Amino acid sequence: MCGRFTLFTNYDEIIKRFNVKVAFNENEYKVSYNIAPSHHVVSVINDGDKNRLGYLRWGLIPPWAKDEKIGYNMINARAETLAEKPSFSNAFKKKRCLIIADSFYEWRKTREQKIPVRIKLKTDELFAMAGLWEGWRTQNNDVIYSCTIITTEANEFMSSIHERMPVILKREDEKRWLDPSINNINDLKELLKPFDSHLMDYYEVSPEVNSPKNNAPHLIKQV
Repeated sequence: MCGRFTLFTNYDEIIKRFNVKVAFNENEYKVSYNIAPSHHVVSVINDGDKNRLGYLRWGLIPPWAKDEKIGYNMINARAETLAEKPSFSNAFKKKRCLIIADSFYEWRKTREQKIPVRIKLKTDELFAMAGLWEGWRTQNNDVIYSCTIITTEANEFMSSIHERMPVILKREDEKRWLDPSINNINDLKELLKPFDSHLMDYYEVSPEVNSPKNNAPHLIKQV
C-alpha cells in the first residue's frame, strides 16, 4: 500500500518536470514531509489539451457515495481489480491523474517492531504515482475533488519491506496515462507495472513519522 509520502521539491521544478500549462499560484504551494490520507495532494490531470496542476483530497469519494467518509477507506486502489470495482472503474477509463512525490514511507516489519523507512529514486528526482480522481457533490452543492493512489505487487527491491507498492509510472508513460482519449482497459493496465528495482533506494527514518501531526525536514533524515 501507500499511506504516506513527501513533496518538498521547488514549485518551478514541478511545473517544468510535468509540462504544466495551468496551475495554482506559487504562494498556494505548501511543501510537506509527511503527507497523509485526507490531506490535499499536488496532482496533474490533462483536460484533453494541456496539463493542469491542482490539489486533490487524498481518499477517493465515488460520485454515488452517500457520505464523504467513504474516502478514508479508498486511499489506495489495487491495479489488478480497477476495472471490476464500481468505486474505480469509471475513473479508470476517464479520470486518471498523476500524484506527485519525491519519496514515500513504508514500515518494515521485524519481530519486535515496525521500522519506518523512506523510499526514493536513487537520483532524488521527482516521480509520478498513478492515480484516479473523482468529483463528489455535497448537500450544499459544493464539489469535493478527491483521488486515490494505485498500488501493485512489490518489485524485488520492495519485497523485503512490504508486499505492495505504489505504481510509479515510467516517465515515458505519464503522457499516455493522462490522455483522456485513451480508454482501452488492456492498454492502460500495461502501464501499471512494478517500477524498476535498480532505480530505487531506501533508508530508515525517525519513528516520529508515524504521526501525521509531525511534519518537518528532519523526518526525511537517515537514522
